[in-house]
Order: sequence, then C-alpha cells, then structure tokens
Amino acid sequence: MSRKRYLFFDIDGTLLAGGPLGYVPESTRKAIRKLEEEGHFVSIATGRAQFMAEPYMRMLEMENMVSDGGNGITIGGKLIGIEPLNKADVVALIRECEARGFTWGLAVDNSDVRLVPDERFYELTHDNYIRCKVVPELDPEDQEIIYKAYVVCKEPEEFTLESLKKLPWCRYMPEYFFVEPTDKAAGIRRMMDYYHADYRDAIVFGDGLNDMSMFIDDWTTVAMGNAVPELKAKADLITTDVDKDGIWNACIRLGLFDA
Repeated sequence: MSRKRYLFFDIDGTLLAGGPLGYVPESTRKAIRKLEEEGHFVSIATGRAQFMAEPYMRMLEMENMVSDGGNGITIGGKLIGIEPLNKADVVALIRECEARGFTWGLAVDNSDVRLVPDERFYELTHDNYIRCKVVPELDPEDQEIIYKAYVVCKEPEEFTLESLKKLPWCRYMPEYFFVEPTDKAAGIRRMMDYYHADYRDAIVFGDGLNDMSMFIDDWTTVAMGNAVPELKAKADLITTDVDKDGIWNACIRLGLFDA
C-alpha cells in the first residue's frame, strides 16, 4: 500500500448526507472499511460534544474521534480527555451577561445536560438541543471545569460583549449563541502527536465554515463537492458531493486504495 495516512472526517455534509437526520452513503461506509483494510488511520473530526458524536462513531464502526471543536480526543473507543474553556474568561463573560440582563447556561460535563440559573433559558429559547437543569444561585465560579457556555441574546448583541473577545464562539440558533472550542486543527495535531505521526501524513475532509480551522497548510485538505465556496477555495482537492460517492472518489484520486 501507499504510506500510512491519517484521515479525519467531519460529520454533517461530509460523512452524513441529507442533514443532521440524514444517512451515511454506502460508498462512504465502503471507503472507510477499505481505508482500514489498507492500514490507514480513520477518525471523525467534529465540533459536536463527544457524547453527541459517539453514536456516529459507533455507527460507522470507527474508534477514533476529535470532538468538541478540537478539545476532545477519543482513541481506540476510549475518551482520552476534553480540554475545558478558560474558566476565568467564562466567569468574566457571565458577569457581563448578568449585568446586561442576558440569561445563560453552562456545560460542565460530557452529558446532555445544560445547567441554568432559572427557567428563563428555556422560556426564551424553547430549545431541546440538550436538557436544561435549573440550579438556583448557579455560579460559574463554583464549577471545577466548564466545557461550553450558552448566552441568550439577539444577533448582533453578542458583538457588544467585551469579554467575549477572549473566547471562541459561534451562533447556530437565532435565540442564543454557543461559547465553545472552534479549532479542529488543534485536536488533529494532538491526535497526530499521540501517534508520533508526521503532520504531512494527515488528510482532512470537510464541507462547512466550521471546517475552515482545519484547512491549513500542515496537511492535505479535501472539500466535498457540496462544500461552501470559502472552503473549496482553501482545499487541495475538491471531490464530488457526499451523496455522489465523494469520500470514495477522493480516496481513489489520492491513491489511498484501488477502485
């Protein structure tokens, strides 16, 4: 075979077709199996929390994953660890939000529970992304670790939060934004360092703006045919759409296995 390569795949729009409730194309499953048979290393690379992404890892019969936007590492099916956010920076953000009257929540463990100080978070968002657990007099200072924070405000009010400038964040919902890691490349480097592998042997696959952080010059980058234009502009290779054998076709073009 060619030299061992380390492949990292985003989930939605890369491994998964048809949106978050979509499906994995058979050609993608076949490609993952073929890569492993050829001795290559395969891993998911996702912004999702580890507990949310693990079912996809199991479904694809994979054992390795960069999760939590680059802060979580799972190797051989075992969670090695998740790096938390800087607590002091999160506390400063929450204090500013409280002064502004913005309600908030915290993720303090690897579970589907969001801690909130009162009922306002759910009343304002009606969000079921993860469950809200009301903790009266909740104080971020009392938390040993903080993985994510959530702040309810209308766009573009987040740009007026001075303390937010020190933290990674993104907005997926119109009602609130996420304070969470956004550097998948950092997790990929950690994974490669774990195996003492050369960064030049890594190949990353993505389709969305949240994949921009891992489309860097350190390794080979592959954009799906359905990827956003900004990502395609940074890619070393553009393959076909996820539902048009995109993963399989890219592997063939890269010489990772024979058709």
